[in-house]
Amino acid sequence: MKTLFDQLSVNTSRMTTNLYSTSFSLGIKFLNKEFHNSIYAIYGFVRLADEIVDSFDDYNQTQLLSQFKDDYEMAILEKISLNPILNSFQRVVHRYNIDKDLVTQFLYSMTMDLSEGFEYNQSKYETYILGSAEVVGLMCLKVFVNGDDAHYKQLKPYAKKLGAAFQKINFLRDLSSDYYNLGRIYFPNINIDEFDDVVKQEIQNDIQKDFEMGYVGIKKLPVGVRGGVFLTYTYYVTLLEKIKSATAEKILKDRVRVSNSRKFLLMIKCFIINKLNWL
Repeated sequence: MKTLFDQLSVNTSRMTTNLYSTSFSLGIKFLNKEFHNSIYAIYGFVRLADEIVDSFDDYNQTQLLSQFKDDYEMAILEKISLNPILNSFQRVVHRYNIDKDLVTQFLYSMTMDLSEGFEYNQSKYETYILGSAEVVGLMCLKVFVNGDDAHYKQLKPYAKKLGAAFQKINFLRDLSSDYYNLGRIYFPNINIDEFDDVVKQEIQNDIQKDFEMGYVGIKKLPVGVRGGVFLTYTYYVTLLEKIKSATAEKILKDRVRVSNSRKFLLMIKCFIINKLNWL
């Protein structure tokens, strides 16, 4: 029996989530406890892959990502991995019958991040959004509906839009650091020197449309997960509002943030709204 190792694996995924993301950690805490470990496992997996392509620039990132992919495939095949994060993730994939194509699409987007001088036209932008964000939302959705295919298919379009909105906000917030530190601009046909309030408004309008559809889906989620997703949604809506109030010039100079104290107030607000079923 590898019960202790499985527990260690879950604990590692949970610590990874708590260390890297305050917003998602709070969102998970608002889910029913039965969902916590599975969502920690999904976040730990995508976080580790993202770290390889974003942070390990002093190492051979291509080789590291290739090894990560091979280790994931072996974990799925053998139903075990000595990498605790991969071990906890493979258990979730098997338990909820998560489509392997979702993971393949995610890993492809991570590969795109390692392509030097990669220029994003509309098609490549949509491909990256699909793999880096939408499929992650779909993995979580499979957990939220407890593997129910009919419910999953009903909520799938909404989950994709919500995941896309979250990612596009990250792109907009991190526009400067992505360009100057990583050499990336994800938005298609954008010249950093010509980024102004008009271009910024167009991006914001697109995000707002995604949010509107995503919110419809939140209201259709099972009660046990609705509060957690709503809290994360509320955090990102608040972040978008702060971005809207900033000029394009400021976006290129400073990283817009939501303070921890504001996050705490949002948590209380969302708890009340969800408890009273005011969604």
